[in-house]
Amino acid sequence: MKRIVSGMRLIPVVLALGLAAGCATTPKEPVADKQAQASEAIDLAKASIKRAKDLDWIWRDTEKFLKQAENAAATDPDKAIKLATKARNQADLAVNQYYLEKAKFMLDAIGDRKGLSQAQVDALAAADKAIRSAEGRKAYDLLAPLMSQLHAATMEYQVVAGDSLWSISGKAETYDDPYQWPLIYKENRDRIKDADLIYPGQKLAVDLNPSSADVQAAIEHARHRGAWALGVVEDSDRRYLGGSLELR
Repeated sequence: MKRIVSGMRLIPVVLALGLAAGCATTPKEPVADKQAQASEAIDLAKASIKRAKDLDWIWRDTEKFLKQAENAAATDPDKAIKLATKARNQADLAVNQYYLEKAKFMLDAIGDRKGLSQAQVDALAAADKAIRSAEGRKAYDLLAPLMSQLHAATMEYQVVAGDSLWSISGKAETYDDPYQWPLIYKENRDRIKDADLIYPGQKLAVDLNPSSADVQAAIEHARHRGAWALGVVEDSDRRYLGGSLELR
């Protein structure tokens, strides 16, 4: 009798385990849901591809993977999702690469310019870090406004009687160093024929953020310019400007 009772007690336990196992089984996703996921993945890929194409910076096989995903969407949504995701990732990488190359160019162009504010120095450092981390868009978004600020960092100086490029360059509001006068000459090459001859009322542009290389080149030219004469463009000035001065 004890064996019968023990056996009967096992039946509910076995049934309970069977029910628990049945509840733990995850039902497969309906095909319709998979197709909806495939459609969403394809739409996301299309959006990324459009961004890459708008920049004219897209990888060769990216659109091919998108096309394959569209063809597989109805019959094999899992394959479609995989292909669409691959196309999207490629397009996103291409976009990042585009901005990374732009950011590298801007960083080189800014170089070690002088007269930057602390906020500009911080932005430059953050952009450099982003470039090293291959965060192209982040670096570009930091450098683009900085480039605009530097391009706009030009003051206008109106020549008064007794002025020379030497004296203007020595003023505190410009370079506070007379030996940097070639910077003003170069910046105004279209307005100044002879560096030794400027006129009252003449308006000159002064770049307030020259690079260290430009400053050194200007000082070097100022120190070794040689003899000068009014109304004559010295050969050394021509060499400094790279032969780009057009005489009238």
